Amino acid sequence: MTSALPLAELQNVSGGPLYVKLKRMIEEAVSSGRLQHGEALPPERDIADAAAISRVTVRKAIDELVDQGLLVRRHGSGTFVVKPVPRMQQPLTRLTSFSEDMRRRGLLPGSRWLDRGLYHPTPEETMMLGLSGTAMVARITRLRTADDMAVALERTSLPDDILPEPDVVENSLYQVLSQRDIRPVRANQRISAVLLKDEETQLLGVPPGSAALRVQRIAYLSTGRVMEVSTALYRNDAYDLVAELTIGS
Repeated sequence: MTSALPLAELQNVSGGPLYVKLKRMIEEAVSSGRLQHGEALPPERDIADAAAISRVTVRKAIDELVDQGLLVRRHGSGTFVVKPVPRMQQPLTRLTSFSEDMRRRGLLPGSRWLDRGLYHPTPEETMMLGLSGTAMVARITRLRTADDMAVALERTSLPDDILPEPDVVENSLYQVLSQRDIRPVRANQRISAVLLKDEETQLLGVPPGSAALRVQRIAYLSTGRVMEVSTALYRNDAYDLVAELTIGS
């Protein structure tokens, strides 16, 4: 680690307070590749001793890098370098699938399946999907990836006559439905900011207590029937939701 972070030289570096010098040293080590994604930093006590500075100074530098998303603290494990996350813009005026969005950006869409199957519906699913007393609900829960990086956690419920075999969905749900001549024509979306639960932060690879953008969607067929109810949690360090507004006459 000495070659990656020449901490003994920190006092001789010019320009700004000590915490700024340490911050720049870590940033430069990451940008040059001396510190790579997934590598752990030495403990704060060791950094302070090697650089002859206080632990308060070390903590301030690391706190700012954590806020910037360059480092992440993992409770009980230490502080690690984080792979830079490219920000993506998600338009709100066009109804598309996640797979279509990623391919349009030149990224490879993927899914890590957490659950898919037919279940007895909850009262909320029965009401929102307009299910009869004997109908089942198809549920699919997956971690959506772009170039193998987790960017969203998605939970979707559909009537069983629309998706009778959830196991056939591999990547694009809408592609599977299109093969059955089932296509949504409109959708209502509600967007809110939420704090992720511990399990959700682990799945998305973000620090505990991170915020996310929650997008709740209700999609409709041309007949007006509700086709799909879904909730997606998007990493707030990777997604910007964009809406184009026009001024009426």
